[in-house]
Amino acid sequence: MGKRSDEETADGAEQLLDLPRLLAERGVSRRDFMKFCTAVSAALALPATFVPRVAQALDDIKRPTLVWLEFQDCAADTEALLRAANPTVAEIVLDILSVDYHETIMAAAGHQAEEALAKVVKEQKGKYIAVVEGSIPLRDGGVYCCVAGRTALDTARQVCGNAMATVAVGTCASFGGLPAAAPNPTGAVGIKEAVPGATVINLPGCPLNADNLTATIVHFLVFGKLPAVDSHGRPLFAYGKRIHDNCERRPHFDAGQYVEQWGDEAHRKGHCLYHMGCKGPETYHNCPTQRYNEKTSWPVGAGHGCVGCSEPQFWDAMAPFYRRLPQVPGFGIESTADKIGLGLAVTTAVAFGVHGIASAFRHGDKSEGAQEDTDR
Repeated sequence: MGKRSDEETADGAEQLLDLPRLLAERGVSRRDFMKFCTAVSAALALPATFVPRVAQALDDIKRPTLVWLEFQDCAADTEALLRAANPTVAEIVLDILSVDYHETIMAAAGHQAEEALAKVVKEQKGKYIAVVEGSIPLRDGGVYCCVAGRTALDTARQVCGNAMATVAVGTCASFGGLPAAAPNPTGAVGIKEAVPGATVINLPGCPLNADNLTATIVHFLVFGKLPAVDSHGRPLFAYGKRIHDNCERRPHFDAGQYVEQWGDEAHRKGHCLYHMGCKGPETYHNCPTQRYNEKTSWPVGAGHGCVGCSEPQFWDAMAPFYRRLPQVPGFGIESTADKIGLGLAVTTAVAFGVHGIASAFRHGDKSEGAQEDTDR
């Protein structure tokens, strides 16, 4: 996958990385690389003072091996990675990470590919990073997903059980996703449930944002540990705030301005999509700030409500997707969005009214003063 340096460590498990040479070969300037480090630091919610540290760590890093497993999935997370916002720098990151196994993009196939995976597990136990895409079926011994004659469950137990860290990319690998939707005929689960003893961090999303994957790996390389996570095993830097809190349509929610029908005037003006079923008030993700498609847009920005795809069991818990939430968390148990919007709208109107009266008094004062000047 990635280019290997001619110089290797004694045990062959890690390859030395000449990052300046790689940058030059890829036509990436040091300035562009520092911009990349700045973007990653921002994604991790690190202060600007950490940028040099991130750059230095990537300069000095040894090449850990990465293996990417695909199970019950649609390959959307792989597609997201291949279409990252910074493709040239993303290639450098992949070079840093010596991707030794990935069914979709590797040249090897069949027995040759599986031998490469087996070699990593045997020779680099506890030293490689595993990435899992797709859910794992448990029902009937896991027969509903098999690769190379082995069940996904068997492969995951061996590969993730021996990895120094496992990154679950996408909602399927994190929580079971669509395959786990009722009635869940295959008994699909996320990697942590399938392999409880593995060290797992979840990056849900349908698909995941590749920037979050890059930031998670860079954090691991820089600090030697995975980032802090929430109760669902998601990194706080990416899933610490609700979509509702950072949404560009939030001011319209606060003002009680809602889209009532697709294509109506409010929709064309970019008003709040809460009445159309948007699940942003119950969903934790950094979609509004990181965005997709080279950071140009995201579902709500494009005019469609959030479906809550980064939450556990979203397919069942958030459905029907076009039915409004009865209550919005964070404003009190008894407060509905309608009451909030109406209350804020009334408060705003009152505030403007008071402002208008005060302005009138000030205007009157000025007029009287002007009259007095005229009289003089």
